[in-house]
Amino acid sequence: MLKAATEAREHQDTPPITALIPQARREQGLTQRDLADLLCEISQNDSVTREEVSRWERGKRIPGPYWRAWISEALDVPHAALDRAAVIERECRRAKEEDHSC
Repeated sequence: MLKAATEAREHQDTPPITALIPQARREQGLTQRDLADLLCEISQNDSVTREEVSRWERGKRIPGPYWRAWISEALDVPHAALDRAAVIERECRRAKEEDHSC
């Protein structure tokens, strides 16, 4: 019970990943295209496009662990914060499906 309460408090300070990525991206002065290009450059993987960044920000997709690690590096956001933000986004999706909240 104590662990669940501690995790709930931690989540209160973390926005869903759909808010965290654009906020951190704008703080770095990057456009969606800039972020996609930077991710391709640092990961040496050219499979990310501006459209994919847009999907992440609109909640159409949640970046997986591979891309969260690179997003963390690109945007100087702790990896753990991105992981928590992804969990929060999934919880919000479930809540919306069940009772249209979040």
